Amino acid sequence: MPKDFISVADWSPEALNEILARAGELKALLKKGERPQTLQGRTLAMYFEHPSLRTHVTFESGMTQLGGHAIFLSPDRIGIGTRETAADVARNLSRWVDVIVARTASHSLVEDLARMASIPVINGLTDRLHPCQAMADMLTIGERSALARAVVAFIGDGNNVANSLALAAGSLGVELRLATPRDYRPQPEVWRRAEELARASGARLTWTEDPVEAVKGANFVYTDVWASMGQEKEAEERRRAFRDYQVNDALLAHAPDAWVMHDLPAHRGEEITSEVLDGPRSIVLDQAENRLHAQKAVLERVLLQG
Repeated sequence: MPKDFISVADWSPEALNEILARAGELKALLKKGERPQTLQGRTLAMYFEHPSLRTHVTFESGMTQLGGHAIFLSPDRIGIGTRETAADVARNLSRWVDVIVARTASHSLVEDLARMASIPVINGLTDRLHPCQAMADMLTIGERSALARAVVAFIGDGNNVANSLALAAGSLGVELRLATPRDYRPQPEVWRRAEELARASGARLTWTEDPVEAVKGANFVYTDVWASMGQEKEAEERRRAFRDYQVNDALLAHAPDAWVMHDLPAHRGEEITSEVLDGPRSIVLDQAENRLHAQKAVLERVLLQG
């Protein structure tokens, strides 16, 4: 098994399904008031370059619920690239803590930390991938449909969330339809890897420029912000490019039985309307809750698999 959780594509479908099953168990136990202390005495270092609500709180809470402890590390305290190299930080943390979660602008930085650390490194988000979100998404979808029967339409930007969703869908046999403008498709190398995984699992991955085509017959409709962190200068250009990709009542009329997903935070009135986000078909808070359970299962896997 891999030491790290950098991409869902690094893990076998069997291992991913085991993590999802464990996440479901941990969720059920928590609802009964039971908190297995599987990580008692373990410490998580959380290095975050980006603001965070869900990733920060769910990792810290999850580590506490499993009996461990979490330490938050901000860039101004650590100074990777200014005070110290990534290699030196990774080697030092490896002597003090048991696992690292890194939320960084650069995917290569997470890869560097994982390569130099002797302890597991978990990708909490990069400009390329968001694997923990994809695991929470698969858990949320699996609560409502067998993954092999799920049809997910992702509408909007082919960003890090779309990249990891494609890899997870390809690995786990989910039908995924991406609708993005031509210039905003997922990264080609990520899409090629997702297609490789899909050939093995039987998943069906398609891309279109037409959001209506994508949502017809889908039972899940997913969207994300049009301008992610670090893309603020492109916001107006992106609003123009994505103006026909809003998830609203008119689009959902073509998918009358679909649940609505969003990884949050949302820009209400841009990629999704408030009526849809807060409506009866929205399962965005289930996704947010499932970050906790999925990440607890990932933490257990990387720390206890040996």
